[in-house]
Amino acid sequence: MHISFLLHNAYAVGGTIRTTFNLAQVLAEDHDVEIMSVFRHCDEPSMTPPAGVRIGHLVDQRKDSPGYDGNHPDHSRPAKVFPAGDSRHYQYSRLTDQRIGTYLRDLKADVVVGTRPGLNVHIARQARRDTVRVGQEHLTLDGHRFRLRRELRFRYALLDAVTTVSEADARAYRNRLKLPGVRIEAMANSVPAASLPPSDSESKWVIAAGRLTPGKRYDLLISAFAQVAAARPDWRLRIYGAGVSTPRLRARIDELRLHNHVFLMGIADPLEAEWPKGSIAAATSDLEAFGMTIVEAMRCGLPVVSTDCPHGPREIIEDGVDGRLVPMGDADAVARALLDLIDDDELRARMGRAALANSARFDPGAIAARHAELYAELVARGTNSRSLSPLRDTLHRVPGKLIDEAFTLRRKVLSTLRKGRTA
Repeated sequence: MHISFLLHNAYAVGGTIRTTFNLAQVLAEDHDVEIMSVFRHCDEPSMTPPAGVRIGHLVDQRKDSPGYDGNHPDHSRPAKVFPAGDSRHYQYSRLTDQRIGTYLRDLKADVVVGTRPGLNVHIARQARRDTVRVGQEHLTLDGHRFRLRRELRFRYALLDAVTTVSEADARAYRNRLKLPGVRIEAMANSVPAASLPPSDSESKWVIAAGRLTPGKRYDLLISAFAQVAAARPDWRLRIYGAGVSTPRLRARIDELRLHNHVFLMGIADPLEAEWPKGSIAAATSDLEAFGMTIVEAMRCGLPVVSTDCPHGPREIIEDGVDGRLVPMGDADAVARALLDLIDDDELRARMGRAALANSARFDPGAIAARHAELYAELVARGTNSRSLSPLRDTLHRVPGKLIDEAFTLRRKVLSTLRKGRTA
């Protein structure tokens, strides 16, 4: 099969880029695979590109490049196809509308795969009718703005499949969007086996990693670790990552006088080398679409103490076997779970071995095989859009602004009817 992935920016750093690269590299062993990046801002990808996969771009943001597009007259005009409800809308323009549309109309692939809602909408509206159209969800349906969810309900009917990174989110898509004829499948992100020996469970370090943003709740972890440090002052915490919460987290560390116990390490690349230096991993988010760092830690032999937040952790961690799930927002529960593992060397080692074994199900080979099977079934079945009437196909190409107006009118009509019934 010829498979094309449409990616926001293959030259940046991020979880969606990493998992797309992992998937593409394995698929390329048996298929013709390419990645088309909407944007290119530097000469080489910041993350190691997948072997055997072609990478192209549509809009050149390199100011010293002969193909620089920053001065194009359509670059400053707001996008019409890319939905306004997508948080990246401010980066898209009439120029991206044109470049993505031209690429999709000219693309002679068996399968085209979008990697964020706005790009999935482009695929639904602009891809060739003889190409299987797959939209990936790397966040969650509930995590999107109401305006975007409304448009996805309208546009996604022209896709052949939607894949989510958790079964919980797949259920949300099936139950709430009501997309007859569209396959909705949960496909976890993949994480390769570590190239270094796993943790020996003997070091006295707890490791956490991710973007330092409010939703990741590292403030909660730091508060919990104050209790750990008071009970077991020989244990310490390293937090890897960067983000807007850094100053507030530093202030919290100083406030709790934990400067000898909690360390903000910044970005580590590769992070894989840091996990085995610890004996326990921690994740205290309020929301995780998947939980890539949880799997990365487990693949290095660390049991993970995680909040039981929607959606990913509970589908990764088996509580009491390879990690612990604790209530969201409860620093005391996080501290107790950490201390349980700290105080019991055999328990910590046993859970670490279980984490290493159980996380093998996220190996790129196993995950890629499921994607390849889905794509082959869809190609054999034929595209969903062939079964749509010409009128319905035309309706799905109307501007997003008209969708907003139609739903606003519908809401007003329903409100008027309800008031009439209660009068």
